[in-house]
Amino acid sequence: MKHTTLLAVATLAAPLSAQQPATPQPFVIGNPLGLPIIPGAGVAFEAMSPNVKVFGAIYSAESCSYDAARGVIVVPNRGVPQNVQTNNAWVSLINHDGSVHTARWIGVQAPADRANLTPPLVLNEPYGSDIANGMLYVADRDGGMTANEPSVAVIRRFDMRTGAPAGETRVEASAWINDIEVAADGTVYATQTGDRSENPDPNTWQVLKITPGGEVSIFVQGAPLRQPNGVAIDPQGNIVVVNTGNSDVLTFSRAGRLLKTETAGQAGSDGLVIMPDGTKYVSSVLNGGVSRIRPGTPAELIARNVPNAASMCYDAGANQLVIPMNANNALAFVRLD
Repeated sequence: MKHTTLLAVATLAAPLSAQQPATPQPFVIGNPLGLPIIPGAGVAFEAMSPNVKVFGAIYSAESCSYDAARGVIVVPNRGVPQNVQTNNAWVSLINHDGSVHTARWIGVQAPADRANLTPPLVLNEPYGSDIANGMLYVADRDGGMTANEPSVAVIRRFDMRTGAPAGETRVEASAWINDIEVAADGTVYATQTGDRSENPDPNTWQVLKITPGGEVSIFVQGAPLRQPNGVAIDPQGNIVVVNTGNSDVLTFSRAGRLLKTETAGQAGSDGLVIMPDGTKYVSSVLNGGVSRIRPGTPAELIARNVPNAASMCYDAGANQLVIPMNANNALAFVRLD
């Protein structure tokens, strides 16, 4: 009986799908928690009652950014890997206390429906992210669905007002990019962590520079990089990079010249936040500590044992660090003095 039932369903479904091709739909973003989940014509949105608190909506997040206009934390979720399902990622908005503002802001639609949106949505497996000039930038990638299909890094942009896709830049020479930082003029600095084997090739350790026009060049390559991960811009406009392969915190001029080397409290760095006074915060994805490096002083650990402490961001509205714990599907919050 089970085989007969399945056959009947398949027989009915095929003609219906053939007769009713997908109709293009306008691009919409998800509502805050409440109903309906997806905005619909003629259906008024009603927010969830304020006595209900929700904590979650995070799945395999590698980075976050702070949206000062809304006062929320913007978190790209990687979803499942490319070799499981493509175009599965989404972006959540999180309140200062960790509760959910919007579970799926970008990516509320199912992967199969995203190509029919206007504009179409592609968000596969985002790692680093940054907000600049009214845009959300994410380090995404295409391809890699099978062992024989090459992966290509893509910087995707989304309008912070509407959530709609606003363009992309393919980085053909790179399979994937780890973290990104966007300068005021739209130039993107991106880390390629590279070879992590016992006898690594230093040439694979790179910081890339991507102009607003899409020109890609190598900003820094090889030593003193050692599996570069987090990247940020300091108050003087210099490019600061932290290594996963050691505890170095490297400051480069805009011309790519090494200006200064500092040391985090632990090796295995991932996240990097730089404050207006030059104080640096560095998270270790391998060892779980958060280092504070005040100008001219040695690093001090202000937090310990945060599992998988990835590319953190600064929540200016609550004066706290927000740290994605990617394998734990959660966010850690560290208040600053």
